[in-house]
Amino acid sequence: QVQLVESGGGLVQAGGSLRLSCAASGRTFSNYIMAWFRQAPGKEREFVACITWSGGNTYYSVSVKGRFTISRDNAKNTVYLQMNSLKHEDTAVYYCAADETITILTMRRVAEYDYWGQGTQVTVSS
Repeated sequence: QVQLVESGGGLVQAGGSLRLSCAASGRTFSNYIMAWFRQAPGKEREFVACITWSGGNTYYSVSVKGRFTISRDNAKNTVYLQMNSLKHEDTAVYYCAADETITILTMRRVAEYDYWGQGTQVTVSS
């Protein structure tokens, strides 16, 4: 079992920045591929970014590429999402997810992840 706890959400003006954190506990953090998803009101949960075990490879959705950066610190069992140049359409609940067996083909699929955090609200005012 892995427990995930997100933090860092809040209210920010368009063009501003936020950094989300996701603290993991329970099992060896470095065994897991970590990802961020988000869900806006009335919409399905969507993939935002993913990072491999060592942090050597990162992947992003088209909508956030160039503005968001995912990173991880395995010594602190934490994954981060640095969000810059925020837009109103980035408003959503952001979720951290973890899984041991994600591949490049499956990393964008919600159903592929075994562990989820409770989410943190990000609101971008226009």
